[in-house]
Amino acid sequence: MTVSRNISVERATCRSVNEQQIELVERKGTGHPDTICDSIMEAVCIDLCRYYVQHFGNICHHNIDKGLLVAGRSLPKTGGGVLVEPMKLIFGDRATYSYHGQRIPIGDIAENSAKQWIRKNLRFVDPDKHLLFQNEIKPGSPELTDAFARTVIGANDTSVGVGYAPMSETERLVLDTERFLNSPELKNRCPETGEDIKIMGYRFGRHLTLTVAVAFVDRFISNPAHYFDRKAALHDELLKFIENRHHSFDQVTLDINTLDDPSRGENGIYITVLGTSAEGGDGGQVGRGNRVNGIIPFNRPQTTEAAAGKNPVNHVGKIYNILSHEIAGKIWRELSGVQLAVVSLCSQIGQPIDRPLIASVQLEPAPDADFGMLKNKAAVIIDRELEAIKTFTRQLAEGKYPIC
Repeated sequence: MTVSRNISVERATCRSVNEQQIELVERKGTGHPDTICDSIMEAVCIDLCRYYVQHFGNICHHNIDKGLLVAGRSLPKTGGGVLVEPMKLIFGDRATYSYHGQRIPIGDIAENSAKQWIRKNLRFVDPDKHLLFQNEIKPGSPELTDAFARTVIGANDTSVGVGYAPMSETERLVLDTERFLNSPELKNRCPETGEDIKIMGYRFGRHLTLTVAVAFVDRFISNPAHYFDRKAALHDELLKFIENRHHSFDQVTLDINTLDDPSRGENGIYITVLGTSAEGGDGGQVGRGNRVNGIIPFNRPQTTEAAAGKNPVNHVGKIYNILSHEIAGKIWRELSGVQLAVVSLCSQIGQPIDRPLIASVQLEPAPDADFGMLKNKAAVIIDRELEAIKTFTRQLAEGKYPIC
């Protein structure tokens, strides 16, 4: 049976990012406290989905989208410092603790998920020594839990997800630069670079400035002079990487750890014991980091919803945010003549998630493109993807789509 959906496709009227004089893009890397929170809560969500399906055949209600990483206290020192007080990770929000009389070890699942993610992604953090875990996940309310038992799954909220494609050159370079800095290849050559990396890209015309913060690991640094030698070596590595990207910028300026002050000795360099500022300098929280496409694009429409940890069955704050980017990408890739696609999906609480209140698409066509043809084909694509939303949500539950 054909389902009627409210789909609107119109011509974009705003200037594209590439035409704007100034563009700002941020990326918080793997070891940034906010990224740690997002990544771990999403890992907990995926493991809970797996447990629910293996034991009960279906995903039970849960949302693990509240999490706080409390900074510890450390004493970094060239040659190797110490962690004085461990970090603390607080798991929050709701989950189903009992189903058909069977108790579910929510706290154990959450802690094990966190430890596995840390061991895989943070080389110098030992989750058994350097972290404390506090489970504040509570049972869900009857009304929300009941929504999972209904024949037709309705949206849990009235909310908007927005996505776009393609990324700008600035966005792509910021994202790729952080991934390079946290790649095994770079870590082999520069083991002193920690996982806590943040990059801000500022484009003015065709001049791009990258401000990079890298937490150096103190055990690899013998003295301040050695630090600045290794920082210079990292600068060369990054410049070589950027040059090999064959970008179209007229000039790229690269600044690393701009707070450094050689006149202040060890107090003037950015060193850490474990490679993350969460050991003593900064806490983290779910939703304060990258958007679901891996960056924080200040020139783009975006939502304040935190996708990490939300259930993939009916939580549109997760489903629509990721799906909007996926649909925009398919429109851009499949339709020759589309220079930019921006997709907005607005849910209405209780209504089927495959039938949003409005699915809106803004297209920027190429100068010689037939907009009428593009409009019709874009509507077909968005209708097709909404029709297949159950497949999409299943893939979300399996962790196919990264969220930060």
